[in-house]
Amino acid sequence: MKVVVSIGGSVLAPDLESQRVRGHAEVIESLATEGCTIGAVVGGGGVAREYIGTARNLGANEIELDDIGIDVTRLNARLLIAALGEQAAPSPAETYEEAGTAMHRGDIAVMGGVMPGQTTDAVSAALAEYTNADLLVYATSVNGVYSDDPNEVADATKYDELSASELVDVIADLEMTAGSSAPVDLLAAKLIGRSGVRTIVLDGTEPERIADAVLNGDHTGTDIIPEGAEDEMTYWVQE
Repeated sequence: MKVVVSIGGSVLAPDLESQRVRGHAEVIESLATEGCTIGAVVGGGGVAREYIGTARNLGANEIELDDIGIDVTRLNARLLIAALGEQAAPSPAETYEEAGTAMHRGDIAVMGGVMPGQTTDAVSAALAEYTNADLLVYATSVNGVYSDDPNEVADATKYDELSASELVDVIADLEMTAGSSAPVDLLAAKLIGRSGVRTIVLDGTEPERIADAVLNGDHTGTDIIPEGAEDEMTYWVQE
């Protein structure tokens, strides 16, 4: 099974604690041991936001700010690569072709950002589409997709299951609300719909949850089911 795992920077390295990075690496290694071909995409998190905020105050333009964010995602990717050791390609892939080639030869490919104007949410969805992945997992700081930001709205509705088109509608509504944060961005949601890749959005702060979802279909997040696919999620069934 080919799997792309998107790990938010705030999930992987909120405080640059090495044990947290190691825990995520161990889970990714366990998936590879079970026979999965793995691509991992790492976000920038709070560190990126701090750099971007300072650079904005210094007068950097939006493209320059995006480039700074990409640099931080690649630094976070290097932390994960260091923890993975020889199982990973030795440096962050900077293109989808580079990542796909690494996965094809059996390495764990790790990416950060790719280009200005594109978040690592979208990079993850694009990598899943490029490599024809069986499953895309977003390991975020929230346990699924909600109708509103659950940190701001106490009675926000959590969705256990959405179609790809429903995901686009939900994310579009969230992004229209000032100050709201969505677990994936709108471009990522549209790419998921276009590619038809099965997707899970879950709370990845405990890395073992990623393995439970991939190997057993056991999670409390949100399943994104491609249009026309059977509702029953059977991607985790091992041959």
